[in-house]
Amino acid sequence: MHRLPLPLLFLLLCSRAEAGKIIGGTECKPHSRPYVAYLETVTSQHTLVTCGGFLIRQDFVLTAAHCAGRSITVTLGAHNIKEKEDTWQKLEVAKQFPHPKYGDNTHYDIMLLKLKKKVNLTLAVGTLPLPPQFNFIPPGRMCLVAGWGMTEAEVLDSNTLQEVKLRLMDPQACRQFMTFDHNLQLCVGNPRKKSAFKGDSGGPLLCAGVAQGIVSYGRVDAKPPAVFTQISHYRPWINEVLKEN
Repeated sequence: MHRLPLPLLFLLLCSRAEAGKIIGGTECKPHSRPYVAYLETVTSQHTLVTCGGFLIRQDFVLTAAHCAGRSITVTLGAHNIKEKEDTWQKLEVAKQFPHPKYGDNTHYDIMLLKLKKKVNLTLAVGTLPLPPQFNFIPPGRMCLVAGWGMTEAEVLDSNTLQEVKLRLMDPQACRQFMTFDHNLQLCVGNPRKKSAFKGDSGGPLLCAGVAQGIVSYGRVDAKPPAVFTQISHYRPWINEVLKEN
């Protein structure tokens, strides 16, 4: 399968009309993933799309570069994104930092978001640790991804936060994606049709309590495997942006 053109990829993975989902997963215990963020992006075409992300500092969220737009609003502390709770903290993004090498080939699909103000850390809102540079996680490791994306390939997005366990696969399993690069990306899937899908873009891949990957792209039919940005490769860039801001 050829890699999807970026505009189509953005529509498939991150649109509100076909909002993303966790395929084959289960509903999270409310507020058990306090770092997961819900992103609403106004695009250059003035349409509203949704993505995921995760809090790494009180004023910074990490997400996918293809979730960039004219403006972004971040909601933290949510479980059912349609039912506002006292735990919600909704903030505007002051500045977007897509990776400078990000382009139409979907490599370097990572972006930092500086919030207009710091969030309050509570039981429902917390940060997620990042891996060190050159951190290697072997194929076969079971990890977890969470998001409000689609729960089936042809249904609307989930109102409640979903999660699913996924296995890190050998890079050869992603050879169907023509420009997959195992130095920059992780190949993740599950043979029993569990995956991240539309609307989950930008969400974290959690391995042993550490964010190792970011949902990037997958197949149109939602069948595994899917491709995740490998965070450890980008630690020097992340550290530099955080230090300067």
